Amino acid sequence: MKLKILGCHSATPTASTRPTAQVLEMRGNLFLIDCGEGTQVAMRKNRIKFSRIKCIFISHLHGDHFFGLIGMISTFCLLGRDTPLTIYGPKGIREIILLQLKLTKSYTTFDLRFRESESKESHRIYEDEKVMVTTIPLDHRVYTNGYLFEEKSLDRKLDITACEEYGVDKAYYRKIKQGHDVELDNGKMISNHKLTIDPDPAKSYAFCSDTMYKPDIVPIIKGVTVLYHESTFLKSHEHLCERTKHSTAAQAAEIAKQAQVGTLILGHYSTRYGDYELFRKEALEVFPTVELAADGKEFVF
Repeated sequence: MKLKILGCHSATPTASTRPTAQVLEMRGNLFLIDCGEGTQVAMRKNRIKFSRIKCIFISHLHGDHFFGLIGMISTFCLLGRDTPLTIYGPKGIREIILLQLKLTKSYTTFDLRFRESESKESHRIYEDEKVMVTTIPLDHRVYTNGYLFEEKSLDRKLDITACEEYGVDKAYYRKIKQGHDVELDNGKMISNHKLTIDPDPAKSYAFCSDTMYKPDIVPIIKGVTVLYHESTFLKSHEHLCERTKHSTAAQAAEIAKQAQVGTLILGHYSTRYGDYELFRKEALEVFPTVELAADGKEFVF
C-alpha cells in the first residue's frame, strides 16, 4: 500500500505549497483522493500515469479540495482518454462539472460517471474483487465525507513443502488456496491449515479531510493501518476550530488513540505556521506514531 501526497495544505496554494490531493495505490488500484488546484501538475511532477486513474474521490465542495478537477478532466480529453472515469463525491459535484463543460462547449472523449452521496450515515460506495471503499461522515461547514479504503482478505498462501510431504496432487492447489481441506487417495483428510500459510494481513487507509473533532467516527476507522486526519491548527488556535469546523493536531491524535490505528499522518496545515514539526510534537503528546504529510512525500505500508 503506497500513499503519495500531492498537496496537503489548507485554503490557497502558495509558491511552495499545494492544497489537498493524494494518490493511494492499493491492490493494483490507483485512487485519486481530492483534487485541489494544481493536482495534475503535481501528478506530472511525481510521474503518476493519468491513464491509471479510474476513480476520483472528492470529500466536499470547498475549492481547495476540488478546483483542480475540471482541469484534470479537460486534460484527460486532450490526451484522448477512452476509458470510463468515475467521480465519487457529495451531491452537487455532477452539476458543477457538467455546467463547466456545458458553458465552455466542451465534451468528454470517455464515459464520465458520477456517484453522489448525501447520506449522513456511513455507507459502501465502491467494491471490486480486491478493495472496498466506505464513507466516513465528517463535521465541516458543508456536507463532507472522509473515505475508508480496505483491502479484502487474500487467499491463504500455499505451503508447497507441506503439500509435497503429504503427497497432495497439484490439481488441488487452487482449492487449497481457497481454504478447502484435501482428501488423499488413501482416504486420509488433511486440514487446510497444515497445507497453507496465513496470508499477509489486509491493510486499510482512512482519509479524514476537513472536520471538527468528531469521536463518533472512531468505530468506523477502528484499527486501520493508516489514518490521515486533518490538523489545520495547533492548540494555541483551538478557539478557531468551532467557527471554521477544523481540528488541531492534538485532536487528530486523540482520534488516532481512541481508534487504535497503526500510524497517524497529519496534514491540511494552516499556512499561518512556519514550522510543521510543531504539529508532530503536539500530536506525539497524545499518540506515539505520527508522520507529517508533505507535498511530494510518499509513504509505503
